Amino acid sequence: MRLLIMGPQGVGKGTQAALLAEHFGIPTISTGDIFRYNIKNKTELGLEAMSYTDKGELVPDSLTNKIVKDRLAKDDCKDGWILDGYPRNAAQVEALDQMLEELGTPLDHVVALEADREVLLERMKKRAAEQGRADDTPEAIAKRLETYEKETAPLLDIYKSRGLLVLENGVGEINEISQRIISDLK
Repeated sequence: MRLLIMGPQGVGKGTQAALLAEHFGIPTISTGDIFRYNIKNKTELGLEAMSYTDKGELVPDSLTNKIVKDRLAKDDCKDGWILDGYPRNAAQVEALDQMLEELGTPLDHVVALEADREVLLERMKKRAAEQGRADDTPEAIAKRLETYEKETAPLLDIYKSRGLLVLENGVGEINEISQRIISDLK
């Protein structure tokens, strides 16, 4: 199973990706987690990424594409994977299409989680307090939600036209949401 999980920040992509990965026995590839690990450990990649994330900006496509391509080529991805946080714009869709063609691994489904903006803001505020994430300031959150609406949400139409899109309500009990997703992927 090769899946994308999409939706605005705070909708529960990471939580659902982890549950789906466990259910299907495949790895979750979160570009955000990869960048946060490198930022925390002050690696070269982390310092480069931090120069963007500290301002509420997204990491450039060239850097993100390179990381995703490298990760998808790993042995643990041969039987499938879930991409969380990628692609986020039309150029990354093209890059991913090319990667998948080169690897001979077509995409199976795109799961898009949805929730009202007020729900997202409350969740991210809570997450910032609990996890102390530096990238969850009110200003950075607002900027990322705007960027999602402008650049990433339109990608759902691309995947819908390809017959790959599965829309899900991201509000409710965590396990109920994951069961709905699993049911809709069959």
